[in-house]
Amino acid sequence: MTGWNLATCWEAIADARPDHPALVHGSRRVTWGEFDDRASRLASAFRSLGLGVDSKVALYLSNRNEYLEATAAAFKLRGAHVNVNYRYLEDELAYLIDNSDAEVLLFHGALAEHVARVRDRLPRLRGVVQVDDGTELLDGALAYEELIAAHDPMERVDRTGDELYILYTGGTTGMPKGVMWRNEDLYRALISAIVSLVREAAPDTPDGHATLAARVADSGLTPTHLPASPLMHGTGFMSSVQALLLGGTIVTLESRHFDPDELWRTVGREKVTQMAIVGDAFAKPMVGALEDAERRGEPYDLSSLKLVISSGVMWSAPVKQALMQRGSFVCLDSLGSSEGVGFAGSISAPGHDVNTAKFTIGEHTKVLTEDGREVQPGSDEIGLLSLTGPLPLGYYKDPEKSAATFRTIGGVRYSIPGDWARVGADGTIELLGRGSVSINTGGEKVFPEEVEEALKLHPDVADALVVGVPDDRFGEVVAALVAPRSGATLDGGDVKELVRAHLAGFKQPRHVLVVDRLVRGPNGKADYAWGRARALERLANDAPARGAKGAALDGAARSQTV
Repeated sequence: MTGWNLATCWEAIADARPDHPALVHGSRRVTWGEFDDRASRLASAFRSLGLGVDSKVALYLSNRNEYLEATAAAFKLRGAHVNVNYRYLEDELAYLIDNSDAEVLLFHGALAEHVARVRDRLPRLRGVVQVDDGTELLDGALAYEELIAAHDPMERVDRTGDELYILYTGGTTGMPKGVMWRNEDLYRALISAIVSLVREAAPDTPDGHATLAARVADSGLTPTHLPASPLMHGTGFMSSVQALLLGGTIVTLESRHFDPDELWRTVGREKVTQMAIVGDAFAKPMVGALEDAERRGEPYDLSSLKLVISSGVMWSAPVKQALMQRGSFVCLDSLGSSEGVGFAGSISAPGHDVNTAKFTIGEHTKVLTEDGREVQPGSDEIGLLSLTGPLPLGYYKDPEKSAATFRTIGGVRYSIPGDWARVGADGTIELLGRGSVSINTGGEKVFPEEVEEALKLHPDVADALVVGVPDDRFGEVVAALVAPRSGATLDGGDVKELVRAHLAGFKQPRHVLVVDRLVRGPNGKADYAWGRARALERLANDAPARGAKGAALDGAARSQTV
């Protein structure tokens, strides 16, 4: 029997619903029949370049139809696509292409300069394929649309489900690592959540997705999904895969930089039913755009929206509430990572209590101490989130890091990426943060996310990032970089005063440094390395002005900006 490869599932849907829209990008609309045909022709083009089973196709692309077409083409070929952060410059790009063993690189023309500078360093590349975005074709590059037009569709083949999906994650430290998922494991990790949402049973075979898509359509629950976060990251990609497995439509924004007004206009125009974001980094600007539209007397139409999904960073309760006050949708805060799906979740609905960083533990999740004991509910002990069930094989070409993250305890294999949590008396978990960025101050462990949550309670704080900086007495102390909301002026002393009411003394920022903005990746995740370097630079520059005593870094940096 054919295994659970995503391409096989999508082929069944394309046969059953060829005229239903699959991909929408501005005025460009691709039906399911066209999606399958274009992906099959691209797979044939890849094969003509010498690619085959287990070949890697690197996607240096922003959110457009071509991203998912190329993904499907790689899966059809029984190969794997490799996500490449479109913010990467030459050295990062060359590292990832080399590390992943990619044989073809797809890129948007706007990124051609970086591709031109690295391709001679990558002898494994059989070709570079440029997606047209109005820029001149790079010398020696293959034109994406010409490749598709020049090749007949590849015949359909049996697939085992062992074919890889490789998700490169930058994490918080070190070089990017490629998380290896078997197609079948990824499918099984994703399918249970989506079939429960539409109140259907999971198919018994990949071909069963034709019947599933038809039943979902008959019930009026076919999703129109907008990944506001990048497809190159897990949240945007996996939520899109889930929508496609129901025969849905994926709508992508045209701007390369997140524009909340464009988002809300698109929701109204395309009747979007669900979207994927990454916490407050996306949700706060979304709320601001709604407020501005209301002040203009031109509120956006949110009537079609039923579900907003977030994963990856903190999504605070006030921001969720501000969104839900303006619609009838549910907020799903999903706690997952590149290394596992379904650690925990939190569902917020209009008219009900809303929490920040408090989750219902997943079916296959435990909270384990470092020596492998399970943390008991209601105790003061903290532990690491540990997930069983369908899991990745490990990190590509990195057995040492694989062994550290994917551990067998008591005969059970777990994914333990490093997220610390407490277990409440009611069995819910309070997420504390990633251990790799925790701050050790006087022997006490402080998780940046917990402090950032408290800082964002200040009405004039638009964003916050917390790092540890050296201290002669405590080893490290907490330093906070805060960015003001538009038009506001922040006073570091006022911010510290508010935080005192919410955190224990050792968690309170010794230094509050006001900056114009914080550096985040396109997935909304904070750049803690940048934050620490910026904090150290600011403190070093401020120290002479304070004199010898001020050099002890008491941290009352008031209303200074970078």
